[in-house]
Amino acid sequence: MYGFMAVVIIVGIACLFSSIFTVKQQTAVAIERFGKFIRIAKAGLNFKIPFIDQLAKELSLQVQQETVVVETKTEDNVFVKVHITVQYFVREEKLADAFYKLSKAVAQITSHVQDTVRGQVPSMKLDTLFVNKDAVAIAVKNELTTAMADFGYGIQSTQVTAVDPDEEVKKSMNSINAAKRDREAAVERGEAERTLLVARATAEAQSKKLQGEGIANQRKAIIEGLQQSVEIFQRAVPGATAEDVMRIVMMTQYFDTLKEIGASGKSSTIFLPHSPGGLADLQQQIATAMMSAHAASAPDADNGRTESVRIGSSGAFSGANGAAKQSEG
Repeated sequence: MYGFMAVVIIVGIACLFSSIFTVKQQTAVAIERFGKFIRIAKAGLNFKIPFIDQLAKELSLQVQQETVVVETKTEDNVFVKVHITVQYFVREEKLADAFYKLSKAVAQITSHVQDTVRGQVPSMKLDTLFVNKDAVAIAVKNELTTAMADFGYGIQSTQVTAVDPDEEVKKSMNSINAAKRDREAAVERGEAERTLLVARATAEAQSKKLQGEGIANQRKAIIEGLQQSVEIFQRAVPGATAEDVMRIVMMTQYFDTLKEIGASGKSSTIFLPHSPGGLADLQQQIATAMMSAHAASAPDADNGRTESVRIGSSGAFSGANGAAKQSEG
């Protein structure tokens, strides 16, 4: 009697423990009875008929992630590997379909991703593919959403995480980019050099302009000074003519030029003969030129004297310098 009771108690305890089970959070379990689907057990404490109902399958309700690598070629015949990341989940309203309609969800997803990518990428050039990665990802998501809905799966997101061309193609692309940057740098250097040359030319033109103005002002001052010297000499020495004064000025400039050349050690000069006879000839030639200019340009005595002084001043100055010194470096 006691033995029978002990057996009953043991069997009762075994039945109790066999009828109670727990399901983890974000998990669903399919309950089968004699091989037939009965219901879905969700997270928490659950009960079943002991020894009759069985825990058949378990599915995670979390969002899953799978990366699919698809090798294909672009419109410009470049072979690439496109990395697609797919995030998917099981729809709670279609748990039975997810349990029994599809045995290998990952394989099904991979197949659809490959088919979609190989239908999209061959119509794009490599550069276009890099720019329009999002368009490929959207096409994959739309395809998967439609295809996996009947199997109880939903698609959270799809992303093209990498476009990996062949190594030789990468080197070629880097070479093209390097050449493009070198070309742009050369253009910038040329522009900088052009700007510098323009600035230098502008500065040189301004310098020459100022130099010319300085020389013109210098010559004007010399002529005015010579004119004043002639007038003062004529007032101090009555009866002296402009020609006499200019001869003295010419001789003075001639000897001043000799003095300057002798003081410089880097002169390159060509002299006319400057012996007393040669100097007299030079003086006579300049004087004759001045008198001829005076006779041709003076209509009356007073005006003629003034004009001869001006012409003579300029001629004497240039004649003395031209005869005594041609160049100095």
